[in-house]
Amino acid sequence: MKLRSSFQARIACVLTLLLLFVIAALTLSVKLATTDAVRGQAAEQLQVGSRVFERLLDVRGKRLKDAAQLLAADFGFRDAVASGDSATLRSALANHGARIGASDMILLSMDGKVMASTVPELEDGSRFRYDQALRDARRQNQAMLIVPLRGEPHLLVEAPVMAPLPIGRVVVGFVMDDALAQELHNLTNLQVSFLSRDDGQLGKLVSTQPASLQPAITNWMLEHANSNHVSQATHDDRTYLSQPLMLDNNDGGQVIALLQSPLDEALQAFSALDNTILFIAITALAASLVGALLLARSVSQPVQMLAQAAARIGTGDYQTPVDLERRDELGLLAKAFNHMRVGIAEREQQLAYNALHDSLTGLPNRTLAMERLSSAIAAQRPVALVYLGIDNLRALSDGAGSVFIDGLLHQVGQRLQATLTPGDTLAHLIADEFLLLLEHTDSDNAVARADKIQQLLLKPHRFKGHDVAIDCRIGIAAYPADGDHAEALVSRAAVALKDASMMPGRLQVYEQGRDLAHQRQIRLIRDLRRAADNGELLLNYQPKLDIREGKVRQAEALLRWHHPQLGIVSPGEFIELAERTGSIQLLTRWVIEEGIRQLGEWNLRGLRVQLSLNISADDLLGQDLADRVCTLLALYSVPASQLIFEITESAIMREPESALKVLNRLRECGISLSVDDFGTGYSSLAHLKRLPVQELKIDQSFVRDLDETSEDAVIVRSTIEMSHNLGLKVVAEGVEYEHSLRLLERWHCDTAQGYLISRPLTASAFEAWMKLPLPNLSAMVH
Repeated sequence: MKLRSSFQARIACVLTLLLLFVIAALTLSVKLATTDAVRGQAAEQLQVGSRVFERLLDVRGKRLKDAAQLLAADFGFRDAVASGDSATLRSALANHGARIGASDMILLSMDGKVMASTVPELEDGSRFRYDQALRDARRQNQAMLIVPLRGEPHLLVEAPVMAPLPIGRVVVGFVMDDALAQELHNLTNLQVSFLSRDDGQLGKLVSTQPASLQPAITNWMLEHANSNHVSQATHDDRTYLSQPLMLDNNDGGQVIALLQSPLDEALQAFSALDNTILFIAITALAASLVGALLLARSVSQPVQMLAQAAARIGTGDYQTPVDLERRDELGLLAKAFNHMRVGIAEREQQLAYNALHDSLTGLPNRTLAMERLSSAIAAQRPVALVYLGIDNLRALSDGAGSVFIDGLLHQVGQRLQATLTPGDTLAHLIADEFLLLLEHTDSDNAVARADKIQQLLLKPHRFKGHDVAIDCRIGIAAYPADGDHAEALVSRAAVALKDASMMPGRLQVYEQGRDLAHQRQIRLIRDLRRAADNGELLLNYQPKLDIREGKVRQAEALLRWHHPQLGIVSPGEFIELAERTGSIQLLTRWVIEEGIRQLGEWNLRGLRVQLSLNISADDLLGQDLADRVCTLLALYSVPASQLIFEITESAIMREPESALKVLNRLRECGISLSVDDFGTGYSSLAHLKRLPVQELKIDQSFVRDLDETSEDAVIVRSTIEMSHNLGLKVVAEGVEYEHSLRLLERWHCDTAQGYLISRPLTASAFEAWMKLPLPNLSAMVH
């Protein structure tokens, strides 16, 4: 069975690493062994050198000692000493010193004073500085003394002058100069240095080392003067094994000797061995690398090809295949790479398409449309936006279902696409909205194109067995006339689309400033949800006159909103927004509770009125309205008979069955029901047979300009008669003129409401108004 290529690569790698480890270990071992050997040899050499140095000093001292004794025994010299002739003594000392090679000849008296000397600094009669040191050395049987004299280390010996008793002392000195250092260097092959210090003053360094190293050697000797063991020192990148020797340390003076064995020079002898080991290591490593490469070449080349393929895929190149014909695992991996490359390319292409296109219609989506619009603006190309919304899509959906609508939207997209010219873009934004970008087109030309599109969509066509006509509204904005940013242009086209829903032709070009009104609507929608919690809502109460009795027993609660920044907001503005955005139920809840609370407060003060509250269509869709109202009536101790709920025709007809259930439950609770704005919807009196209502309110549009000869008079009079025949009371709202009230009284209308009677009042103003007499109104109706 063949070994796998990956396993062979591991073996080659392990062999190479193992060889590297062995070579490194061998090299390190040899290096450490040679270093230890050199250090040991240098240490031994220092020990031998120290002994040679001591022996050399001892020999030199004995020689000087013999010379001193010979001089002291000379008869003529003793006579000169006895006579005290300084000139004769100085001459004898100089001649004898020259014969023996001494550098200093001194004659001392027995009390240590200088009698004669070859040293100019020593005056006759002065006390010799090292007299006591010589006496101490003699007592300790030391043959010589080393002292710092004249800034240099000197070796001193003495001999007594006998005649026959001691009459003087001869001191012979020998300077430890470069000659001595060089002699010791020749004997031991060590570097030798001498340094003296007298009363803190350093003398000249005597050394066999080069002058460039002497400052560093001086500093090192001072730092290690009291250390008497071998240590390593480095001077100017040169390494030495060093042995300091303290030769004298008395009377404020020091004499230091330093013996050094150079390690670098000793190690240099092993450089040939290091080079040989390095050559062997490189040769072995090269051989192992060649073997490893030969072993793994069949693996490395395919892996490199696969790595390059992976890099190409990483950079987005999905076209270049991996060309590797093998039957092993790497061949299988190459095939898998090719399959992966093709799969990634297809998925990335699909993802890129999905990110910029609508999945339902296949058209560009909002993102792609915004990119193309931004590009056109950046290039300063005129472009018009045609924002199209389908009005009857919901009605078609109710009758045919979602599958039908999906197919229809796809077909609408195709029909719109057929109207495009080169450079135009059609995008599907949301369910019923499309956006057309018309390049090199202004608003006027865009209107013409939009009108043709409307006519095209309105023309009925057969789709899945149905004759379908698309009713649409269109808003138009253009660059650069209506804005110079993509978002602003789309927003203004949307504003024009909204305005188009209220235009007869269902087509509107953006008007400057309309986006401000749109922003106001957005702010009102946002703030309306918090208006009740922020205490911005209040109820006004408009009296309702009982025409027959001339008294006010009823009132209608009308909602008002005082915005903290915008001031008083018209109900006609915010009620429509609340119904459109779903906030109407929040308002209705607040109105019901506040109205019932106010009735309870008035009842406690003896004011009993019947209060009308308006109910929205959304309230009739829920099943908890009756329970909630009954709970509030019990909470504030208000009889249900004091409450009238007004419901519009459109609210009742939106969900007739559901609304009927809610209305019946409210009636069972004892609450009266009234149909508001009767005559403006699409119902008739026939629908009232099924509803548990007790009252009809004729819309103010029929009453405001009521005249006996007008068509409104026929409608109002007929409605009153038919309502009475059905057992319903009639309320006429919008009564602003006296003659209108008289007509209503003649036609037996039950209740009148309008500015002729009173404007809507605050709760406190209404309570005060109710306490006033109504003579004028009584005169009007009687």
